[in-house]
Amino acid sequence: MSEVLPGSLLAGRTVLITGAGRGIGRAVAELAASEGARLVLADAGVDLEGNAPDASVIEELVTSLRARGVSVEGFADDIASAGVVERVVAHAIDRFDRLDVVVHAAALSVDRSVLRTPPELVERVLAVQLGAAFSLVRVAGQAMLDRKEGGSIVLFSGPSAFFGARGHAAMGAAQAGVIALARSAALELRRHRVRVNAVCPTARTRATEALPTFAAIDEASMSPAHVAAVAVFLASSLAEDVHGEAIGVAGSRTYAIRPRETTGAFGPAKPLEPREVRGVWNEALKP
Repeated sequence: MSEVLPGSLLAGRTVLITGAGRGIGRAVAELAASEGARLVLADAGVDLEGNAPDASVIEELVTSLRARGVSVEGFADDIASAGVVERVVAHAIDRFDRLDVVVHAAALSVDRSVLRTPPELVERVLAVQLGAAFSLVRVAGQAMLDRKEGGSIVLFSGPSAFFGARGHAAMGAAQAGVIALARSAALELRRHRVRVNAVCPTARTRATEALPTFAAIDEASMSPAHVAAVAVFLASSLAEDVHGEAIGVAGSRTYAIRPRETTGAFGPAKPLEPREVRGVWNEALKP
């Protein structure tokens, strides 16, 4: 059996992680296991744009963890397919009698101009990152409410949700939806002691390692392990007072990303004419 050390953050907890087979999701799974969690892992093993599923990706991780004595179940299903979220959540509860934490790290990486991204690929990106996130919040959130012991839901988004990026229109749209979902769900579920937060990682993974930005960066300094630490923190009781945050992680830097409004410009009580808007525009944009 895997040794669960005294003070392990997730001892006795059941943690469901999507996108667990590689990169950040795998780092979260391995860290959660070391903190005593029982795991339900899902990963279809697809390529960056969601093609060529490979069940061996999740099977290899499950085998590795079981060799360490970790209680773990694996699913190679597409988390965005109809009924899969319901089935995986039900299995977690049937197998381990509870579901305490959900970490939705599954996402696609699409680097294409907004003018050259086909509709079917946009739909796929939205389904995996945003649609599945909504289903997980709805289904797992209800399961947590039914047990009346609270829980934590950690959704992965990205900096593109706030700042945009060339070639990331589809991804940014999905990521922005995840932020809105996390903040809205946090407001609704807080009174039930179910916490919902988002993580916006910048890390060296198969999706980013070929980018010029990462070419000169030491792999260890921007590893998925930095992100995993924050995700496990949010999953644990250490973060019991954290609700609706968007937390950025870039190597050793951890920071909050929050929206802000400018003071604004105040015109006359009557509606402005379009030409009059030009006259208050600069004032409206001042911090």
